[in-house]
Amino acid sequence: MQKVRTLFLSVLIGFFMLVFSYVPDAMAVPAFARQTGMACTACHFQHFPALNAFGATFKMNGYTMIGAEGKIEGENLSIPDTLNASLITKLRFQKTNGTTKAGTDKGEFQIPDEGALLIGGRAGEHIGFLLEVQLADNTKSAFASFKAPIVYNFGGVALSAIPFTTDEGGASYGFELLNTGATRMQRVLEDRKGTSAQQYIGTATAAKGIAFVAANSMGFLNATLWAPEVPAGGSMDTSLNLSQYLRVAATPQLGGWGIGVGGQYWGGKTEFGDSAAIPAQVVNTKAWAVDAQAQGQAGPMPLGLYAAYGNAAANDPGSLETNGFGNTSSNSKTAWSLLAELGVLPDKASVALGYRSGNNGAATNSNDNAAVLGASYLMTQNVQFQLNHTLYSGDAYSPKPAGGDQLTTFMLFAAF
Repeated sequence: MQKVRTLFLSVLIGFFMLVFSYVPDAMAVPAFARQTGMACTACHFQHFPALNAFGATFKMNGYTMIGAEGKIEGENLSIPDTLNASLITKLRFQKTNGTTKAGTDKGEFQIPDEGALLIGGRAGEHIGFLLEVQLADNTKSAFASFKAPIVYNFGGVALSAIPFTTDEGGASYGFELLNTGATRMQRVLEDRKGTSAQQYIGTATAAKGIAFVAANSMGFLNATLWAPEVPAGGSMDTSLNLSQYLRVAATPQLGGWGIGVGGQYWGGKTEFGDSAAIPAQVVNTKAWAVDAQAQGQAGPMPLGLYAAYGNAAANDPGSLETNGFGNTSSNSKTAWSLLAELGVLPDKASVALGYRSGNNGAATNSNDNAAVLGASYLMTQNVQFQLNHTLYSGDAYSPKPAGGDQLTTFMLFAAF
């Protein structure tokens, strides 16, 4: 059965590569591209959603840059003459090698896995916005994420205040430029926990707050006051009893390579309520991470290299606080990750290899590792096929769990 499965995957990959190698390049691109009049490759490195230096500059300036699109202008008014929107979809098939004969062990079509309407861009000369409206169900709201960067430039430095809310982007959703998985939405491969230390330790949570950012082409500083998801039965009556998030990164260009080196710190606690009607509920948000990336050329082929280490603290013994990053063990949850992606057909096809070494914090059987093989193909600049195959190892998988120790994901990721 394993040989048949391997042969099937090989034939499937070969079929798609053969068919799509004859599809011409397309310039049909979504929301921000409509506003700027530029192709997707102007802002993305190898493929979306990973950013290149120009994409980072566009984001740094609060999505306000405008190009070919017309403007409506007047006193204290400067907006595009069209409201720019994109439909984002992920259609996935996932297969694990477990023995339950149900769910992904049997093979599961997730159509859609994600479906969202993104509306965003310039709201004025110094303010932009990004709204994500998603398919809602009984576990999530249709209002997924929103941010409104207010940006002023002083001597080449962009200073911004960014109020935001997100259902799963975490405190870093307010502002982030690196592609290491420092924020959930900005990564290279679909398997985020298998390729990013920050994602493995659980930093992708619901969050509301305001980010204060200073940024230029050499780096950025993000200081954020934020609150995690409101506990069941609680309310958003936190006053200024909020958690803190600090992000510092250097982003120079060295010898034709875009370099990123930085650190992240999640600190403090958020206190919800404190009255006779609503007793105080405290959420502990303590973690830290360091990361680095290099994006450039290896001969004629683009190459991206990404590395990270992360540590999410456990609560103190006997504490009644909620752990904001889901670490219910008595020890810190830690991980380091490495990922390389090579563009074997520039602007078309890439292959990737990643490894994440994790410790889930459990008293025993805590070693939780993942090796990821990845491949992506751009049918057009805004339609991507991606294949991830993850092999899990470590004593967390000994004996082999019923859910298996391998995961294969085939995904159509499109933005219209």
